Amino acid sequence: MVREAVDRLYREEWGRILATLIRLVGDFDVAEEAAQEAFTLAVEEWAARGVPHNPRAWIVQTARHKAIDRLRRRARFADKAAQLAAEADDASHDDAGEGAVDGGVRDERLRLIFTCCHPALAVEAQVALTLRTLCGLTTEEIARAFLVPATTMAQRLVRAKGKIRAAAIPYRVPAQADWPDRLDAVMAVVYLVFNEGYAAAQGDSLVRRELCAEAIRLQRIIRALLPSPLVEVDGLLALMLLTDARRDARADAGGDLVLLAEQDRSKWDGAAIAEGLELVRTALGRGLPGPYALQAAIAALHAEATRAEETDWPQIVALYGALWSQHRSPVIALNRAVAVAMVSGPEVGLQLVDVLGEVLDGYHLFHATRADLLRQLDRRAEAGEAYRSALARAENEAERRFISRRLAEVGSPAGSAPRSSDRRPPE
Repeated sequence: MVREAVDRLYREEWGRILATLIRLVGDFDVAEEAAQEAFTLAVEEWAARGVPHNPRAWIVQTARHKAIDRLRRRARFADKAAQLAAEADDASHDDAGEGAVDGGVRDERLRLIFTCCHPALAVEAQVALTLRTLCGLTTEEIARAFLVPATTMAQRLVRAKGKIRAAAIPYRVPAQADWPDRLDAVMAVVYLVFNEGYAAAQGDSLVRRELCAEAIRLQRIIRALLPSPLVEVDGLLALMLLTDARRDARADAGGDLVLLAEQDRSKWDGAAIAEGLELVRTALGRGLPGPYALQAAIAALHAEATRAEETDWPQIVALYGALWSQHRSPVIALNRAVAVAMVSGPEVGLQLVDVLGEVLDGYHLFHATRADLLRQLDRRAEAGEAYRSALARAENEAERRFISRRLAEVGSPAGSAPRSSDRRPPE
């Protein structure tokens, strides 16, 4: 019971807790280490004394004391003492609600995103650091998102934190005049948070609902802060709403993956779809669409189809072509190949997929897509080999069960497929 309470608090409140601590102590590493210590201590303390009335407040206060101890040991306590004393009262207030943020926005997490997305940092470092601090994703999970080894990502995170300290980057939401330099990176962070929630890289659950909800919530705040609507801001919100609307249909009662074509569309969230479709219409009517708006338009075509057979695949192919012209990502090329296969057949789709083998070899969905096209072509032995490659690279248990079933369907045993230690998938 206690362990479950601590785990739930970690999943749901990590970003909020860490954001508050970073503001209080002014150091990413100290705040993160102190928070981890507090969560570890909670398991023991709460088992002996019971779960406190306000668990998050307990974690923040405990972590704050741990952080002070660390700063003292590092002989930097004197420099921080005045700041910590002045903000001691704020900590109690922040634990009960949201801390005051520059510009009247009462949300520590938004301030944390803008700090991490300072233009002095490389864009990839901005995104990675925010995923690590705000969402509590592991270094391995973030490395998967960037298609790089975990050691490379660990070094990138260390350098980013060091640069924030060395440059004394302020912890605040910037003035609106500075938003253009930050907005692209901030939205990239929000979208990656959503993607990790919608298709969890690891673990037993296919979906991490709290990350999806957090990403949508943050994008709504960003949208509300803008003096006037922007195509891509509305496009990203629409994309997440339309995608998240399918969440309850993505897994069956046993938690196993259900493909889009086989989903019970009556389980889709009609209110989210209606809001998303309206955002797409207004965004596309406002100006030239960028990558988020184009992806939202693709999601809208799926949402508008009452049956899988009614999906407008030729229009989806055209939209992926426009998306590819703006953002030449191998994952976009893979998705376009799937759409082409729906229009022109699996043979044509397979030709497009095969050229991506070198760059996407570590991505389990590349191998799963290739296997499915081979299965449609009745090339069962090759399909079995591709499914084994997908299984070796998949980390999420729901996806592994799905791939194993596909592997059995083409007549190949799944038991010999190892789990890969090279965690390098989507962007």
